[in-house]
Amino acid sequence: MKLLLTSAGVKNPTIRDALVDLLGKPIADSHALCVPTAQYGHPMCGPAMAWSFIAGQDSLPMCDLGWKSLGVLELTALPSIGDQRWISWVGEADVLLVAGGDALYLCHWMRQSGLADLLPSLPDTVWVGLSAGSMVMTPRIGKDFIEWTPPDGDDSTLGIVDFSIFPHLGMLPDNTMAGAESWAAEIAGPAYAIDDETAIKVVDGAVEVVSEGHWVHFPP
Repeated sequence: MKLLLTSAGVKNPTIRDALVDLLGKPIADSHALCVPTAQYGHPMCGPAMAWSFIAGQDSLPMCDLGWKSLGVLELTALPSIGDQRWISWVGEADVLLVAGGDALYLCHWMRQSGLADLLPSLPDTVWVGLSAGSMVMTPRIGKDFIEWTPPDGDDSTLGIVDFSIFPHLGMLPDNTMAGAESWAAEIAGPAYAIDDETAIKVVDGAVEVVSEGHWVHFPP
């Protein structure tokens, strides 16, 4: 799977160009599925924000980029309908657009639904994460970002990449550089702090920061 891990969506031409490069074709020729699941796990989110994400009515460019087709993949529904239906939907999509919200809640439902197990079989599919939708691909999110507590009680996520992400650098009251430095010390592994004009592109293990803003790399 090809990854475009953003803080706040496809916010500028540089990130958009990276997305088109990953797709290998224009956005207008690409089929997308959006995944709003993380919205339901975070106390600051809910049904209205999930609708805004799906409808492209928020300030986080993802679903409103001009896709050839756009569908909704709600992970909490998948266990009740059977693999024979939804796996084909994912396989036919060029890109998964994954909303922000709660990364641990999203991780839980990726595992429960079976989507996490399916990812290795999707080498050409592009995953575009937004905030929690990006953080879920990392090894852990850090205690500062725990809101919903998973059954195992820790902050581990999928570990598809080997670095952690501190999103919205300088964009929210608590997401300061001092906060990022404290968070990185607790993570104790490789990590990036990125602002809303920055994304991290990952293809076959190669990591590239694409940015028109500010970011910091914290080595282990």
